Amino acid sequence: MNYLSTRGHPDRKRFCEILLEGLAPDGGLYLPEHYPQVDTAMLAKWRELPYAELAFEILSLYIDDIPPADLKAICAKTYTPEIFGSEEIVPLRELEDGVYLEALSNGPTLAFKDMAMQLLGNLFEYELARRGAELNILGATSGDTGSAAEYAMRGKKGVRVFMTSPDGRMSPFQQAQMFSLQDENIHNIAVTGVFDDCQDIVKAVSNDLAFKRKYRIGTVNSINWARLLAQVVYYFAGYFQATAGNDKPVSFTVPSGNFGNVCAGHVARMMGLPIQTLVVATNENDVLDEFFRTGIYRVRAAADTHETSSPSMDISKASNFERFVFDLVGRDAGKLRSLFVDDLGREGRFDLSGTPAFAQAAERFGFKSSRSTHADRLAVIRDTDKRFATLVDPHTADGLKAAREHLVLGVPMVVLETALPIKFAATLVEALGHEPARPARFEGIEALPKRVVKLPADAEAVKAYIAQNCD
Repeated sequence: MNYLSTRGHPDRKRFCEILLEGLAPDGGLYLPEHYPQVDTAMLAKWRELPYAELAFEILSLYIDDIPPADLKAICAKTYTPEIFGSEEIVPLRELEDGVYLEALSNGPTLAFKDMAMQLLGNLFEYELARRGAELNILGATSGDTGSAAEYAMRGKKGVRVFMTSPDGRMSPFQQAQMFSLQDENIHNIAVTGVFDDCQDIVKAVSNDLAFKRKYRIGTVNSINWARLLAQVVYYFAGYFQATAGNDKPVSFTVPSGNFGNVCAGHVARMMGLPIQTLVVATNENDVLDEFFRTGIYRVRAAADTHETSSPSMDISKASNFERFVFDLVGRDAGKLRSLFVDDLGREGRFDLSGTPAFAQAAERFGFKSSRSTHADRLAVIRDTDKRFATLVDPHTADGLKAAREHLVLGVPMVVLETALPIKFAATLVEALGHEPARPARFEGIEALPKRVVKLPADAEAVKAYIAQNCD
C-alpha cells in the first residue's frame, strides 16, 4: 500500500514513513492510493472477532511494511480490557428506540482520543526502536488530544512530546490531566490564543522542512494518517454490535471539530461498510454545518471563534476536511490545491455551492449535519439523565441532538460518545446541580503541581522552545 499527498506531491510513501512524518512535504495530508474494499464474506468473518483481532484485520489492509506477527502483537498489546475497561473495548448500548451510544471513553484519559493514541504510542515505539531513531512530537489540542497523547507517550523510549493548547480555553480537569504530568519527555505549552492558533503553529513548524528534519518533528494530531486509521476500527465494531447478525445499514452521528473522527467514518464507508448516513454534529462554531448546508466552507478568525461549553469542538479550521474534499473533487490534486491553497489561503473561504461535487456530499458520500447551542446541550443532558439515568458530556449531547434530527425509521443511529462527563463538570453542574462521578485515580488532580510554559501564538517562539529542550 502506497500513500499520496492530497496536494499532488509526486512521491509515494509506505505506512511507516508517513507514520513518523505527519504532513506531506507540500503541506498536504496523506491518504492511501485506494481504499481497500470489504465484502459481505469479510464482514461475516470479522463479525465475531475480539476488538484487537478486528483491529489487526483492518490495519493489515493498509500496513504492509510491518511484519504481520509484529502488527498483531501491537494490536493485542493496545486493546485490552485492563486498558479500556471491558471485553468489548467499545461497548454499545441502546439508549432509546433506534438510538445507540457507542462508548469510546473508557481509556486512560476518559476520551475517545485514547482509542487511536494508545495504538499510535505503541507504533511509534516499535518503529523508532526498529530504526534506532528518536522523534519529537509536536501537537495541538483543544482538550482531549493532548492528554491522550501524553498518557500514551509518557516514558516511551525515543519520544518527546511538545503539546500546544489554548491558554485558559480547556476545562480545569483537562488542564490538570496534562499539566500535572511530571515526565521529562512531556512538555506542555499554553499558547495565548485559540486552538486554531495552535494548529497553525503545528502546520507552520511542519512546513519548515529544514527544522522538521533537524529536530525530527512528527505529529499525533489527526493529520497523522495512522491515528485516523485506528479510528476506522470502531466504526466496524459499532456496526457489528448494532446489527446483531444481519447486514442492514446503520448511520453514525459524530460530534465534530477537526473532522478527524467523522473522516474515519468516511473511510469505513468508502471501504464498503454499510453506513447510510454520517451526521456531523457541531456546536456554535458551525463551519462544518455551514458547508454541508450551503456548500460554502468559510473559516473564522480567532476573534470569531466562540468559547463554548463543548470546548473540544471550538475549532474553525477543520484540518481533516481536506481529506474528504480530496475525495469529493474526484481526487483531483490540482482542484484541491486551488480550493485550499488559493481560495482558502487568499480569501479564507471556498464555494462549492451549485456544483455537482457539493451535491455528492450528501447523495454519494452520505453526509448530513446539525448545529447545537449551550441551551441545547443543557436540555439534552437533563433529558438523558431524567429519562435514561445516563450522564453524557456536552459533546455527546451535541451528538444526541443531531442524531434525533436525522433519525430514519428502521436504521440504527449510533452516536459516538466522546468523553466521560467528569471532564466537563461545570456544565454538568449547571445542567443537573451536581458533579458527575469521578474515577478514583483522578481524585484531587486539579490540586497537583503543574508543569507548563506559556508562549505567544508564534511559531518561531515554539521552535525556539523545542530547540532549547532538544539540544
